Amino acid sequence: MSIEDKLAELGVTLPNAPAPAANYVPFVQIGDIVYISGQISNDANGLIVGKLGDTMELDAGVAAARSCAISLLAQVKAACGGDIGRLERVIKLTAFVNSTDDFTDQPKVVNGASDFLVEVLGDAGRHTRSAVSAASLPLGVAVEIEGIFQVK
Repeated sequence: MSIEDKLAELGVTLPNAPAPAANYVPFVQIGDIVYISGQISNDANGLIVGKLGDTMELDAGVAAARSCAISLLAQVKAACGGDIGRLERVIKLTAFVNSTDDFTDQPKVVNGASDFLVEVLGDAGRHTRSAVSAASLPLGVAVEIEGIFQVK
C-alpha cells in the first residue's frame, strides 16, 4: 500500500507544508537525507497550545504530537517535489514538550508522533528519538518536533 493510500485509509490528508515563521528554511536535503525544521502542534482549528502537567492532559498532548508528525510528512512531501512516495524511512525525531517541571511523561506524549509514523510507514517509520521538556515553546504550543528522513 502506498503512503498516500495509507494516509487516506486513516482519514489523513497532508496539509500544504507550513511556511517558516522566521529566518530559516523548512528543510535541507543533503544527498538522500532530508532535515526538517521543527514543526509546531496545529490542526485545522489552528495552533494547539497548552502546557502538559498544567493546562493540558496527556491525551491532548499525544494528539498535539501526532499533528506535528503530519506536518513533518507534509514537509517531506514538499522536499520530494510533491511525491511522498520517495520517503524511504524516518531516521530520527527530536521532540520538545511544553511541560511543567514535575511532568515526566514526555515520552508518552511523543508516542503520538512515533505511533502515527509507524502506523503510516510500518517498519520504515521506526526511528531513533529524543523527547525532552521545555519550559515554553513558540506561540505557547504544546509540542514541537524536528525530524531527519531518508528519501529516494
